[in-house]
Amino acid sequence: MNTKTIVMTLAVCCTAVSSFSYAQQRAAGPVVIQGAMPVEAERFAQRLDNPQAVEIGGWRFWRGTVDGYPVIVSETLKGMSNSSAATAIAATQFHPVAIINQGTAGGHDPALKVYDIVLGKYSVNLGAFKSPKKAAGEGSDSLQWKPMDLLASKGSAGEDKTPHTIRKFPADAQLLAVAESVKAGYKRGSVVEGVIGSADMWNSELDRISHFHHSYQTSVEEMETASAAQIAAAFDIPFIGIRILSNNITNQGKYDPQTGLACQDYVYQVVKAYIAKIQTH
Repeated sequence: MNTKTIVMTLAVCCTAVSSFSYAQQRAAGPVVIQGAMPVEAERFAQRLDNPQAVEIGGWRFWRGTVDGYPVIVSETLKGMSNSSAATAIAATQFHPVAIINQGTAGGHDPALKVYDIVLGKYSVNLGAFKSPKKAAGEGSDSLQWKPMDLLASKGSAGEDKTPHTIRKFPADAQLLAVAESVKAGYKRGSVVEGVIGSADMWNSELDRISHFHHSYQTSVEEMETASAAQIAAAFDIPFIGIRILSNNITNQGKYDPQTGLACQDYVYQVVKAYIAKIQTH
């Protein structure tokens, strides 16, 4: 066997060992629960057994257990960039078996009320659009903007000739089924499957909200889920977004800050059910 063959064999073996090691870590990894703000994360952290706080960069994490299984609560901070960074940190530092992004959201669907919960069958990025060409003085109309799928190619997103379709990040089927399985115990409102829209934007224009709801079937909007879903998908980590309506201007649903606590209570039941399921396999 010559030197080149030995080097190549060692490289293949190291890659196999590295992949096996990562798979082993994932198999015994924690469930990560994400919340952007203290009101969306601290209540869950307080319910952990033997919690230990750790800070990485500017992001807070609490390590503990639920029913004897490791769980990590992550305060992602607000916005798409913060959420992406916190998810990447969780993926590389803790090797989670699953990630649940949860918290409050504003309603897009007039049929939904404050305290209703949306299980994100899909999440979409509502901040990636291309505007049509207009000359100076012709004004701007965001309803004419076309979505860009930033993952469709490695070239220029603006010059991409593929059809302008919005990227949908699907929930993990098992996580979605478990989240559905505990909804009978929730008494504060309805629990429905839907689409969570995310962007670094707070929309208060009813026509724009209606456009998103009818064009992309959005149920709610917030600022984190789709970016966390994208990073989780890149690491092949099962993911779901779960959001509670804190307000809904489409039907005059007034803001209630206590909704963030109710969402954490619901997600706590989801986590217990998920842990029971994975511990039996």
